[in-house]
Amino acid sequence: MRMRILICPTNRLYVKQILMSTGKNRRIDWEAVGKRIRALRGSAKTQREFGKELGVSQGQVARYEQGAEIGAEVLLRIIEKFGKSVQWILTGKE
Repeated sequence: MRMRILICPTNRLYVKQILMSTGKNRRIDWEAVGKRIRALRGSAKTQREFGKELGVSQGQVARYEQGAEIGAEVLLRIIEKFGKSVQWILTGKE
């Protein structure tokens, strides 16, 4: 699977689409990504605690969990902290 990524001028990385091996363009379902972020946080941690670990505010964690796009820096922190792949975070597939 190949991934196409676009970098905006503010050096934030937004993943706009994943090119599947079949060549079909797929859009990122950010609400589903938010559900996976919520699952990674678990019930033992508050959004504030989780945000502190990632270097973002509680409000930003709430926005991610509701389906806001995630910038590259935070996405990389999530990958490193939880050992998940970009593919899993963005698509739910390993």
